Amino acid sequence: MSPVEPIKFLLVDDVEENLTALEALLKRDDLELVKARSGPEALELLLVHEFALALLDVQMPGMDGFELAELMRSTERTRRIPIIFMSAVATDERRLFRGYEAGAVDYLLKPVDTRILSNKTDLFFELARQRRELAQQRDELSTTAESLATALGRLNAHGDNSPLAIVEFDSAMRLVSWSKGAERMFGWEAAEVLGRDLSEFRWIHEDDIAALRSGIGSSFTPGTPRGVEAHRCYHRDGTLLDCEWYGSVLMDAGGRPLSLNAQILDVTGRKRSEEMQHLLIGELNHRVKNTLASIQAIASQTLRHAPDPADFAAKFSGRLQALARAHSILSNTTWKSASLHQLFDDQAAIGSLAEGRLVRKGPAVDLPPQIALHFALVLHELTTNANKYGALSAPTGRVEVHWSAEGDMLHLRWQEIGGPPVRKPDRSGFGSKLIERSLRSEGGSAAPDFAEDGVKWDIRLPIPPGSAYAMPVKSEAAPQGQGIPAHADPPFDLTGKKFLVVEDEPLVAFELATILEEVGVDVIGPVGTADEAQRLLIDAALDGVLLDGNLHGDHATRVADELEARRIPYLFVTGYGPDHLPGKPRNVAVIAKPFQPSEIVRALSDLVVARTRHGAGQRQDIRASAEL
Repeated sequence: MSPVEPIKFLLVDDVEENLTALEALLKRDDLELVKARSGPEALELLLVHEFALALLDVQMPGMDGFELAELMRSTERTRRIPIIFMSAVATDERRLFRGYEAGAVDYLLKPVDTRILSNKTDLFFELARQRRELAQQRDELSTTAESLATALGRLNAHGDNSPLAIVEFDSAMRLVSWSKGAERMFGWEAAEVLGRDLSEFRWIHEDDIAALRSGIGSSFTPGTPRGVEAHRCYHRDGTLLDCEWYGSVLMDAGGRPLSLNAQILDVTGRKRSEEMQHLLIGELNHRVKNTLASIQAIASQTLRHAPDPADFAAKFSGRLQALARAHSILSNTTWKSASLHQLFDDQAAIGSLAEGRLVRKGPAVDLPPQIALHFALVLHELTTNANKYGALSAPTGRVEVHWSAEGDMLHLRWQEIGGPPVRKPDRSGFGSKLIERSLRSEGGSAAPDFAEDGVKWDIRLPIPPGSAYAMPVKSEAAPQGQGIPAHADPPFDLTGKKFLVVEDEPLVAFELATILEEVGVDVIGPVGTADEAQRLLIDAALDGVLLDGNLHGDHATRVADELEARRIPYLFVTGYGPDHLPGKPRNVAVIAKPFQPSEIVRALSDLVVARTRHGAGQRQDIRASAEL
C-alpha cells in the first residue's frame, strides 16, 4: 500500500521571516507547508501540487496577493482552493473589499492573532482530511462487504466529529440519519427527529420547506444535476440560521437511489458579514458624496463673498479645516458623537481660540454627528470673526461661553467682552448666514445681538436625551489686563533650509512644495515612493523631511526607520491620526490633512529650532501634543 501523501498548505510572502513564523505556528503531523517568496513562484508550485489552503500576503513586489488570487480563480485547477489574505495595511476599506472580491474566505490583519489563525487553518485541514478519507472510503465501498462496513464506521465517526451537520433522508423524505454535528448545530437529539418528516417539527423555515422537498425529490431522479442549495433552518431555541446544503445520493448495488445524504454548513456569520459589507459600501458612498457636496457649497459661497483670491484661499481653507477636524473627532468615536468640550479644545489646539482668553462653563455634552459637523463650522466662524473684528482682536478681549441642557435642546450663549466698539453690519455676510442656516436645518437656531459692548449669540441645538452629563467643565479665564495672542509668528527663518517632500499624491505634493518655496525653503523632490526617498537620503544633506504615512499602499515605516538611523528630523503629513499611523509608534509631530500653510511653516520652524537647540545630528524628541 503506497504511503499517504500529506495535506498541503501554500504559504506566500516575500519576507522569509514571515514564512518561518507561519511554518512554526502551523506545523503539525500529516501537513506539508510549501513556501513561495513571490507570486510567480507560487504559480509554478500550483501546477505540481494539490493544496487544501493558500495563505497569501497582500503586499508583495511585482505580483501582489490580489493579482495572484485572481489568476488562481481564473484556472479550473486552482479556482476552488480556499484563500486567506494577510495584510499589515488596515485603514483602507477598499483593500478589504477587494480581498473578498478576489475570492478570499477571510482577510486577517498583521500582526495575526495566532489563536484565530490556528483555528481557521485547523478547520481547512480537517475538511481536507475528511474529503480525502471520504474519497478513500468511496473506493473501498466498491471492493468487499468488509470494506463497506469499515467505511460506514468511518463515515459515522466523521459525522460525529465534523463541524458540518450531516443528515440523511429516505425516498419518502423522512430523516433516517442525524449526526452529532447536526445535534450541535440545531439542538435536537437524534432520537427526537429520526423517522420524522420535515413538516413535523420546526426545523426548516416555513418558506423553504417546499423548495427543499422539491430539491430532495429531484435528487432521487437519475441524471439530475445537483449543486449547492441555500435553505434557512431553525435552532431548537428559535434562532434562525442561514445554511448551505450539499447533497449526495447513496445507491444500492443495482445503481438505484437508496437515500440522500446532506451535509449542511452554517453560513449565518458569512451572510451577516456580506450584509454589513453592502451596508458599509452604501454608507461610505453616502458620506463621501455628502462631504463633497458640502465642500462644493462652502467653496461656491466663499468665492461669492470673497473680495480677492487671497481672502478666498484663507477663508475656504479655514472652513475646510474646521470640517476636517470635526471628522477626525467623530472618527475616534466611530461616528457615534463628538464632545462639545473637545470641539472647543480643537479650536484652542490650532491657536484660534486661546484657552487663556476663553471662559466656558456648562455640562459635558455629546453632539450627534451631523449636528457636530455643523457646529464645528459655526464655532470656526464665531472664532474667526472674534479674532478679526471682535473681542479677540484687542489685547485684553475675551470670550465667555455658557451652555445648559433644557430638555432635548442645548442652549449656548456666546458673548464677546473687552473688544472694540461694535457696529451692526449693513448686511449679513456668508459667515453669519452659515451660522444661522446650518443650525436651522438641524432644528436649532442662532440669533445675533450686536450690542455696542460686544457681540452676543444665542444658540440652540437639538440633542438626544441623555447626551448631556452632570459633569461640569472647568471654566478658564485670563487675568484682567493680561492678553494672550491667538497666533504666534514662526519662531525661525527657514530661508535656505533644505527639506525633502515625500508625498504620493501629486496635487498635495505640489501644494507642499509651493508652501515651502514661498518661505525660502530649498525643496528636494517631491518624491512619491519609499524607494525614491531612500535613494535621495544616501547623499542629500537635509534639514528635515515631510513624510506621508502611506505611499501607494506601502506605509512609510521603511523611510521613517532610515531617517531615524541617519538622525534626520522629520514629521508626518498624513490622513492618519497620530494613533493610527502604520508601523511602530513614532515620537514625531503629525500634521493632519487637509492642512493650513501656516501649520506646515510653524511645524518646520519648530523642527529646525529643536535640531539647533539639541545640536545637528542628534535624534529629535518632538512630541505631537495634539493633531495639528
